[in-house]
Amino acid sequence: MDYKTSEVLEFIEENDIKFIRLAFCDIFGEQKNITIMPSELKRAFNEGISFDASAVTGFMNVEESDLLLFPEANTMYLLPWRPQHGRVVRFFCNIKHPDGRCFEGDCRNILKEVIKESRLKGFSTKIGCESEFYLFEQDEFGNPTMKPYDRGTYCDIYPNDRCENIRRDICLSLEEMGIRPISSHHEQGPGQNEIDYQYSDALSAADNLISFRSLVKTKACENGLFASFMPRPLNTECGNGLHINLSLYKDGKNVFQNQNSSDYEYAKKFIAGILNRIEEVTLFLNASTNSYSRLGKDKAPKYITWSKENRSQLIRIPASKGDRCRMELRSPDSSCNPYIVFALLIKAGMEGIENNLELCKPHNINLFDAEEDKLQDVKKLPVNLIEAIEIAKDSEFVKSVLPQRTIDNYINDKMEEWNIYSSVTDKFKAEKQLYFDKL
Repeated sequence: MDYKTSEVLEFIEENDIKFIRLAFCDIFGEQKNITIMPSELKRAFNEGISFDASAVTGFMNVEESDLLLFPEANTMYLLPWRPQHGRVVRFFCNIKHPDGRCFEGDCRNILKEVIKESRLKGFSTKIGCESEFYLFEQDEFGNPTMKPYDRGTYCDIYPNDRCENIRRDICLSLEEMGIRPISSHHEQGPGQNEIDYQYSDALSAADNLISFRSLVKTKACENGLFASFMPRPLNTECGNGLHINLSLYKDGKNVFQNQNSSDYEYAKKFIAGILNRIEEVTLFLNASTNSYSRLGKDKAPKYITWSKENRSQLIRIPASKGDRCRMELRSPDSSCNPYIVFALLIKAGMEGIENNLELCKPHNINLFDAEEDKLQDVKKLPVNLIEAIEIAKDSEFVKSVLPQRTIDNYINDKMEEWNIYSSVTDKFKAEKQLYFDKL
């Protein structure tokens, strides 16, 4: 929604808005917020709202703890799950130091800078996310269990699919928030679902994914259930992927649209750039120890390859027409921070174009059934979190996108998770404690 500050203030006054949520994400993509009263909104736009940044993991220390939230007017959404009397709106915010400098660890601003760089070179992107999640039952005390809500499988209908009413409720709420749902269905795992919604520019796509996660968890809770985006919450069932569909535009034209056009060379070099840097950024695409139990299984890739339509590949080119022509990256999961991930992917793709990288030949085979000896020379994604950490911490490319302090804070936190995971015998129990309630 494209609002101006004056329009927002008028809307708040005329529509019985009683609470304003100022939302932001930490460096791991976890949404936070501060609620203010409508009378404070004008001050928030002009002066910002202070918060203790030392209490947010990865932000600041106690000696320099103050940061300010400045709401961005055009991100205003009514929260449809809140009461209609005394309604609640939410803004995403820019984070600044008291002297007016942008906060280096503001992941939204990191993405904005990469978007700005690509636009100066004549390029823009649109992104759509396919985010899978499980619905689990709660116990009598409202705590999540590991019991799936149903025993349905891919594209089942009621009564095997007991989740259809919740997906319907989520879709209607998405529409109320101005996010147009496209399709929804039961996924392969018991209690597993997918809801797809409209493509948008990269910044809006990241905002929408954060909103989507919050909405899904809220609607699940309202129905006495628990929604989990954990990469593989059931170690005998399919994992939850976050497939990222990305279109590239040159001077307003989708370069993926016509494979016989000279512009398609930009698309090939863009893909080559992402493949070239994928090992270095996997830590941010797959940010949990649990992420790596998903890769290489149930249509989740582990080889650094590409192909047309083939769902065993890291990157595939779907059989689409018109403006929906795109590439699909199949390795990420919802443990990631979408602002950081989109920034890294766009930067890597643009590097491929700038350095005139040549796209390798496609692997037009089913990699899940291929014999290992035929794939010995094919590069693989990192096999676990520690390998991803070691590659990322030495990456000059990652340092070109993220500030060193953010990298250090991110890696330190992930090292703590790895140390917990590697020190125990029951790995899945450790992962459940680390991620199940959080993701």
